[in-house]
Amino acid sequence: MPRITILETGLVSPKNRVLHGSYPQMFEHMIGAADPSVTFNTVSIAAGEPLPDIGGLEAILITGSPAGVYDGLEWIAPLEEFVRTANEGKVSMVGVCFGHQLIAQALGGTVRKSEKGWGLGRHVYDVAAGNGLIEGTHIALACSHQDQVITPPAGAQTILSSDFTPYAGLLYAGGTTLSVQPHPEFSVGFALACCEVVHTKGHAPDSLVAAAKGSLAEPLENARLGGAITRFLTRSR
Repeated sequence: MPRITILETGLVSPKNRVLHGSYPQMFEHMIGAADPSVTFNTVSIAAGEPLPDIGGLEAILITGSPAGVYDGLEWIAPLEEFVRTANEGKVSMVGVCFGHQLIAQALGGTVRKSEKGWGLGRHVYDVAAGNGLIEGTHIALACSHQDQVITPPAGAQTILSSDFTPYAGLLYAGGTTLSVQPHPEFSVGFALACCEVVHTKGHAPDSLVAAAKGSLAEPLENARLGGAITRFLTRSR
């Protein structure tokens, strides 16, 4: 059975964890829907657990986080080195949101807060033709971020993009590392909760939050990207 190690880099609030689950639980649900044979091991970097030995890992998934990759937290530099080692060793690896930004930064890209402000709610992304992973020409997914990859690493192929987020999905040179900015693991309920958190903290204008909440009345295409991520992490190299 394929085994995926989930690196938890952020903690869902206790209230929302009861209602929607932790980030690893969201990913387990998403991946389990695509391939029930997958098993999981979670390492909570955010809770102080040490990074695992890469030598024993089949596949790695790095979650989202409220942290910024440039925050200087003590675990970020070791995690970047872990990412470089995994990428060089061709261990299948996927990062989502913070994970997307962390992988890009670790492999030579640039990440910062975007002058465009917050991306919230349902966004529609262009899918690069012939990318070999995600079918179709567009995909609708939930997002919740202010930071963005501004310059991707050399050799990275952009496979998801939008006017708001030009580098929303990257397939890295070597073909064993993939990262995406939007959240295919988010339920509509949790995407709405993220809008509310941003609103409560006063980070985004009322009009933006209202529009983001309204956008989530339209369907999300989580299964398409979730299935692509699952296949990417479990296929034979």
